Amino acid sequence: MAFLTDRKRAEGMGSAKSGTEHHWHMQISSYALVILTPLFLLTFGPQLGNDYETVIAHFARPWPAIICGLMVVVGMWHFRQGFQAVIDDYVSTMMTRKLCIIALACFSYGVMAAGVFALVKLAL
Repeated sequence: MAFLTDRKRAEGMGSAKSGTEHHWHMQISSYALVILTPLFLLTFGPQLGNDYETVIAHFARPWPAIICGLMVVVGMWHFRQGFQAVIDDYVSTMMTRKLCIIALACFSYGVMAAGVFALVKLAL
């Protein structure tokens, strides 16, 4: 019969080393998205249906380009953090979990890079 304390039973089952940090990052990015989403809709929405030259002229100005760039970067950062929590919670094997997280990081950073690149090409 083994006399184990609660701490001994919990050792090796993982810890909350980065849980608080992850929570704060999610909170900060969600607050940023609360501000950025209406700004993005007010910046991007009126340009739908306009001709190419009008859209190019609009996004050549710094304010709309900055708003759109921040929306892409912060939105994908928030997506990656949230989906990583889902992967951590629901993917059972360690190898599959790591592969999913690597694929998620490649996807999210790729979308960020493509979005910022397209915006720079559009603005310049």
